[in-house]
Amino acid sequence: MLDALHTSIKTGARVYGMNFGSVGFLMNEFRPDGLRERIATAEHVRIHPLRAWGEDVNCRPFEALAINEVSLLRETRQTAKIKITIDGRDRMGELQADGVLVATPAGSTAYNLSAHGPILPLNSKVLALTPISAFRPRRWRGALLPHTVRVGFEIVEPRLRPVSAVADNREFREVARVDIVEANDVTLTLLYDKGRDLAERILIEQFES
Repeated sequence: MLDALHTSIKTGARVYGMNFGSVGFLMNEFRPDGLRERIATAEHVRIHPLRAWGEDVNCRPFEALAINEVSLLRETRQTAKIKITIDGRDRMGELQADGVLVATPAGSTAYNLSAHGPILPLNSKVLALTPISAFRPRRWRGALLPHTVRVGFEIVEPRLRPVSAVADNREFREVARVDIVEANDVTLTLLYDKGRDLAERILIEQFES
């Protein structure tokens, strides 16, 4: 589904997904009967991805879009040390953790939820900043951020403690810094069966164990 959505960024196509697998959170139930009619009457859900850009330890630039989340993950047994800025202002001098991620509302039930981050209502206009197995600050659970902010990550000792950045299914190794914003110039349109749109699915997820 993520591959199809990334393709739709280039084509502008609306995406109606059906779940043939085990999770399929962004998809509709697999039901081939009446498919044309269901697509014709489907509810439209519009979302914005994240845009991440930065450079690695050799000053090579990278840029990518992410529909679910952008995550930073340690590459070795060494704990990652990451400085966090919001709109250019220092907010945490050093997070010691396995990593950290920024998730969209649409992606908040994926890796973010597994890392004990909050589920975000689809129209909440916030992003989730969630640590992954934080060591210090030990009790820091992350933050909810306005969707208009720019989140900056700077890797402390990036050669000694290498960190990769992953935007959905694209990985960049040994990064030195990463900036992330909501790409409000990019709009994706997902189609859902009536009464089972993404906002309803996210609401249901909050009441399931």
